[in-house]
Amino acid sequence: FGFVSSPLVDGDAVYVQAGGGVLRLDRGTGAIRWRALGSDDAMMGSAFSSPVIASPAGRRQLVVQTRAELAGLDLATGAVLWRQPIEAMRGMNILTPVVEGNRLFTSAYGGKTLAFDLESVPGGELRLKPAWDFKSQGYMTTPVVIDGRIYFHLRSQRIQCLDLATGQERWTSGESFGKYWSLVSNGDRMLALDERGDLLLIRANPETLDVQDRRRVAAKESWAHLAVVDGQIVIRDLASVTVWNWRTGP
Repeated sequence: FGFVSSPLVDGDAVYVQAGGGVLRLDRGTGAIRWRALGSDDAMMGSAFSSPVIASPAGRRQLVVQTRAELAGLDLATGAVLWRQPIEAMRGMNILTPVVEGNRLFTSAYGGKTLAFDLESVPGGELRLKPAWDFKSQGYMTTPVVIDGRIYFHLRSQRIQCLDLATGQERWTSGESFGKYWSLVSNGDRMLALDERGDLLLIRANPETLDVQDRRRVAAKESWAHLAVVDGQIVIRDLASVTVWNWRTGP
């Protein structure tokens, strides 16, 4: 059974992180093609994070974060290509890992913010190497990367900007926000929706948090990820679904 993890569709395959591990399903029939990273621990077997397809070290693969580890899986067979334990309080590895080139980024509730590099070694094997770590703790929000900087929402409910190459802290906001953000980017602009229904338009700025506009867009709590389609923003809260027009001009 799934939990809060989103399935990923790729051609005729559907990849799902669920209580029984990671599965590849046939899109047409629902038949299970393979299962990987299963756990007999009922708590640690559930999943918060969602899978992504990326090509670090030049190999296209499924990158997943379970409640215990970060791993790369072969898309066709489910074979584990590499794996790395990720320490978190009660397995609260929630955000979806971010892959930029050969670099992988994650941040754990009760743990640390971590960056790794994936490299190919002689014999065709893949090896994950630590790049840097930082003391801050992410929570549920999947970060975005703009111009080599990573922007993300912390367990402390503040916002942080780090340099993805070095791990250097660029800034941490003095203002705190909701418990959760859903975050999307377009060019140098970000939209952030917190669970209280507050939507913020933010310009990516490595010097400071640069909020361009904000407004209340939901009457009830909104924990669903916001969607942007052809200049429209779709918001779902606990009571309704609303659609807003995103105008960039005066």
